[in-house]
Amino acid sequence: MIRRFGEPVRKDQKYRIRHGVYAVLARDGDVLITYQAEPAPEFQLPGGGVDPGESPLRALHREVYEETGWTIAQPRRLGAFRRFTYMPEYDKWAEKICTIYIARPTRRLGPPTEPGHQALWVPAKDAARILDNEGDRHFLARAFGGAGL
Repeated sequence: MIRRFGEPVRKDQKYRIRHGVYAVLARDGDVLITYQAEPAPEFQLPGGGVDPGESPLRALHREVYEETGWTIAQPRRLGAFRRFTYMPEYDKWAEKICTIYIARPTRRLGPPTEPGHQALWVPAKDAARILDNEGDRHFLARAFGGAGL
């Protein structure tokens, strides 16, 4: 059973499965997060959907680069959660299966290539407070062993 975070399931909606991969990227006590301005302002772990025919690890590398401009190394799976939500950018209700990895940020190649995204290095304690997704906050704390986050 995969733990659920977020909004309760709406019985009047049909949800489609959407697999996604996300990364906890830590360096010297700071965490690399993204700020997405649209469709709603949100601080989040970098990551996103796995495209058809794409492996989860390939999607992780692609999504982190698109949203932060950074390359990563040594991704290790931390766990997974699910959440039920409306995705306005796709005009669909989704059961998002979110797999979280911890990885080492290796090199900044430039700014994010994904429109509307900004990459931010923030102290881990601040990230634990400002991440908008309860599942992201849970796995950030898990990556830091609780450590007072």
